[in-house]
Amino acid sequence: MTAPSNGPTNGSPNASVLTGPVEVVGTGLIGTSIALACRRAGLEVLLTDAAADHVRTASGLGAGRPRTEEDVPQLVVVAVPPDALGAAIRAALDAAGPDTYVTDVGSVKGAPLDAVAGHPAAARYVGSHPMAGTEHSGPLTANAALFDGRPWAITPAHGASPAATALVDALVRLCGAVPVMLPPGDHDRAVARTSHVPHLMASLVAGTLAGAAPDHLALSGTGIRDVTRVAGGDPALYSQIIGANANAVADLLTEVRQRLDLVLEAVREGDRVGLESLLAYGQAGTRAIPGKHGGAPQTMVPVRVAVPDHPGELARLFADAGASGVNIEDVRIDHDPGRPVGLVELDVVEGTAEVLREALESRGWTTHR
Repeated sequence: MTAPSNGPTNGSPNASVLTGPVEVVGTGLIGTSIALACRRAGLEVLLTDAAADHVRTASGLGAGRPRTEEDVPQLVVVAVPPDALGAAIRAALDAAGPDTYVTDVGSVKGAPLDAVAGHPAAARYVGSHPMAGTEHSGPLTANAALFDGRPWAITPAHGASPAATALVDALVRLCGAVPVMLPPGDHDRAVARTSHVPHLMASLVAGTLAGAAPDHLALSGTGIRDVTRVAGGDPALYSQIIGANANAVADLLTEVRQRLDLVLEAVREGDRVGLESLLAYGQAGTRAIPGKHGGAPQTMVPVRVAVPDHPGELARLFADAGASGVNIEDVRIDHDPGRPVGLVELDVVEGTAEVLREALESRGWTTHR
């Protein structure tokens, strides 16, 4: 076992430089991925979790070692479920020495900030939120590269220590993510708009499929899969996340309900003009989503290709597409329910679709226009 380490001396000119140790409280997917990223960078990592088997698993993966009473972490990263977040942050501040700072990686920032209000060490807490994850959970699903290139919000409150903010920024960059500074309230409104309400909408649409007749479900295609994919997330976890952001989510749901009433009225009354206007508003929303690498959105066109469901066929398709000189921006696959064939949609920038179609057809592929 590595010998216990001490944090930086208070007042050191390097107090804002992340040197470790970093303690990770909560060794699930996110916490263990952060620990692995810190170990990748050579930092010492201390692991804490109410579930001892999670700590053993994370340690076995090389994510760090269990924390001892003698350890003095420089930065504590709280990565526990939303309902436990406030208490865990306060506990980390209670146990912290004068040179220890605390962050959390919860998906809501207002609630934990309220939980630490009035704490004598509250200035040494700065919240954060990595916009990364999967539908899986637990330390065995962790990956040091999980955050590479992903946005990671940093949400310092008024009165937060500049050193705390600097350490969290250093952690974000060390994990390969892109820091985005936001006030806590702005963050919660942003994730309500881009994550929490979309998740609820996906769940409502997916709920219409439960108990549907099999011959109805046989008509399922890529559209319904795209709309409902995120509804497969853990209901217990997402009820905590959405519940912790109740005010921002409720405000947006009120807007959605008003538009849904307008849609219902337009459909029942046969108001094509009103319906088209609402659909166009939604189309404008899709165009507002940032494009690749955070750049301006670009209009994409799908090139649909029939691909036999055999090993190696996708690799051959991608090789032929690469030979065309056209860049593939996104890929979707829809399997033919009646034949061993899939329909692969290759999204390309508008204006290059015909070049790709001609190149693929010249190599024997069947495209659908």
